[in-house]
Amino acid sequence: MFNIAKLEQLIKEKGWSNTYFSSLFNKSRSWISDMKRGLGLPDENMLVGIADKLDTTVDYLTDKTDQKNKPLVNNDEELTEYLEQLKTRPEMKMLFHLASGATKEDVEKAVKIVEAFLKKD
Repeated sequence: MFNIAKLEQLIKEKGWSNTYFSSLFNKSRSWISDMKRGLGLPDENMLVGIADKLDTTVDYLTDKTDQKNKPLVNNDEELTEYLEQLKTRPEMKMLFHLASGATKEDVEKAVKIVEAFLKKD
């Protein structure tokens, strides 16, 4: 069962209002109040989106675990951060897509170009 109290606590921890959070999903400002009354409850796909926005898991929001934080990918904090960047930043997705077919040498050349560009300031 979806735990709306956990949802509200996580929204509060982010420093967001319920209205702002609802707007992230193109929902009315009364969405969370409606959910408290059993209306407009999220489906599984929506729960995944909610969990992602709040940096938690569906299992936490549905009381299957008390572990609030997302687990690390392969117990690797850096890898987890890379994957989060790929998921949330469109320009990183584009860069990854372009580099996915590149050779190691191509990537090394691109890194040098980016480094030179950043030093330009």
